Amino acid sequence: MRIGPYDISPSLVVAPMAGVTDRPFRSVCRRMGAGLAVSEMVSADPRLRATEKSRRRSDHTGESGPISAQIAGADPQWLADAARHNVALGAQLIDINMGCPAKKVCNVAAGSALLRDAPLVARILEAVVAAVPVPVTLKIRTGWDRSSRNAVQVARIAEGSGIQALTVHGRTRADAFEGSAEYETIAEVKSAVGIPVIANGDIVDPEGARAVLSATGADALMIGRGAFGRPWLFREIAHFLATGKVLPAPDAREWSEIVLAHLDDIHAFHGEQAGVRFARKHIGWYVHGMPGGEVLRDQVNQACTIAAQRAAVEAWCAVLQARERRGVAPAPVASRPVYNNHRTSAGRERPRLEEIHR
Repeated sequence: MRIGPYDISPSLVVAPMAGVTDRPFRSVCRRMGAGLAVSEMVSADPRLRATEKSRRRSDHTGESGPISAQIAGADPQWLADAARHNVALGAQLIDINMGCPAKKVCNVAAGSALLRDAPLVARILEAVVAAVPVPVTLKIRTGWDRSSRNAVQVARIAEGSGIQALTVHGRTRADAFEGSAEYETIAEVKSAVGIPVIANGDIVDPEGARAVLSATGADALMIGRGAFGRPWLFREIAHFLATGKVLPAPDAREWSEIVLAHLDDIHAFHGEQAGVRFARKHIGWYVHGMPGGEVLRDQVNQACTIAAQRAAVEAWCAVLQARERRGVAPAPVASRPVYNNHRTSAGRERPRLEEIHR
């Protein structure tokens, strides 16, 4: 997939997720095979630009390109100014958020709330595209609710406004993260426009990734919750799509190297107070489903210093590697995300990833 001058290879994109896809997470996903990683959304409100949260979300120091910064808001001029500001900070792509279902975002008429106002969508897209010399992309849902799906209409507006790639999360705003992704709607969008379309929703394993590409005809895939605690999912999918073969999961040694490097990056980026807090959820996701993983999770949650947190993880890694060498334990990454069964519109059972990030 190409977006402007950039070749996105492999065509696998890390989804922007507030509170998750900070620079350390984006970096580990890129090292593990993602072709592009979109930043956490940054508010377009100029009054928030100098806050610590906004500064961290706009920090791309040392990040592999192309660098994509997502902006969120409802005022065309604010969004245009935010796009210019983020380009000045190093962004090489600007992504506009019209997909976030969070109430605090929709209550200020931003995120997926914008899908209810097609004329405003057009004004925003035209203003941002005109404001910056870099490619502008857009992320949407299939509509506000199931009675007002308008993804095809918005996609055509986007293409006409100069948007160079479009991501569609296959749910309405009302669906939040419940039910199945509507791949048929994404397929309709792909058929309606000539710009690259990126499919998003319920992509959690290599076989499923291939099925989504087949069902939608999409040019690329965006992966979010499926990569929680499994950033190597990107290389697994890339390898499977290229060869039809499933890569083995990381062994205990590699798992330890990935987790410790990610932990160190979190601590260095956020500092001790915030870094220790931020690391807790990521370590929890890494050990989710692993025998005895709750022991490490509790130790990490109770640790109040970088030294204590890293010592707990190091000790855990040493035990894992020793046990694997003796052949007395399965590979530590044999676990998968938390699933529930539910029915698709066709009536068959399929797995669903629970929203484990709160």
